[in-house]
Amino acid sequence: MELPDISRIKQFLLDLQDRICQQIANIDGKSTFEEQVWDRPEGGGGRSRVLRAGAIFEQAGINFSHVSGAQLPGSATAHRPELAGRSYQAMGVSLVIHPLNPYIPTTHANVRFFIAEKHGEAPVWWFGGGFDLTPYYGFDEDVIHWHTVARDLCTPYGEQVYPKYKRWCDDYFYLKHRNEPRGVGGLFFDDLNQPDFATSFQFTQDVGNAFLAAYVPIVTRRQNHTWGERERQFQLYRRGRYVEFNLVWDRGTLFGLQSGGRTESILMSLPPLVRWEYDYSPEPGSEEERLYQHFLVPHKEWI
Repeated sequence: MELPDISRIKQFLLDLQDRICQQIANIDGKSTFEEQVWDRPEGGGGRSRVLRAGAIFEQAGINFSHVSGAQLPGSATAHRPELAGRSYQAMGVSLVIHPLNPYIPTTHANVRFFIAEKHGEAPVWWFGGGFDLTPYYGFDEDVIHWHTVARDLCTPYGEQVYPKYKRWCDDYFYLKHRNEPRGVGGLFFDDLNQPDFATSFQFTQDVGNAFLAAYVPIVTRRQNHTWGERERQFQLYRRGRYVEFNLVWDRGTLFGLQSGGRTESILMSLPPLVRWEYDYSPEPGSEEERLYQHFLVPHKEWI
């Protein structure tokens, strides 16, 4: 069985970060990414890039990390006891983009690789990742486009791949304490190491490379949409759901903090401004109500 080529994976991830940062900065046209290169005392490090106060994007964080250690945190071995006593490496690109205009959705994407090794035993490794979309004011054509890109990249790997990873995304990005989806989904996959390294790596590259094709046309369509204080306040309220998910349910956030990652980089996913309102309910017949009734529907089939 072909062993993972860690240097190839790392080079792809670094190039992916470069390409996404360049296009997002070009679209914004006002702000550029600030970069911080950091080292982790336990092993590894990364480069964090954040664009702030842009013309289009209020904040965009696009991070690369490659961390390693002699043993995994307890939260990881509790779910995967076969990893106990193994050294590990984890690398990936993770991004969250919070636009200024409420008519442009927030988005998240991630592609990652993990390997755990022990002398005298075969390594345990897998890929994971995906992308998902969180609109504040929904448009069917945007969501259909998003899912069409997701489906088309999956199709060469089998007709069952898109439905499987779409449902996994719906299930993962669900706020159980709210009984509510975080957004309109996309793709989510984890533990991918079949049928072999080459195929798993190629699929992961296809997911990473498809992100811009899925997101940029939506930004282009919505960036000049007029908005006012009502839309802004609803955007800030809905951003609260993003914060709740990342701090309560997200496994990547928990792993990063427990493994001694750079806190500023891990929490760059949080929006710069957010608000909560007690017992909010949208006005009947409003576009805000339509978000809940038409878009935030569990396991809705968009294509």
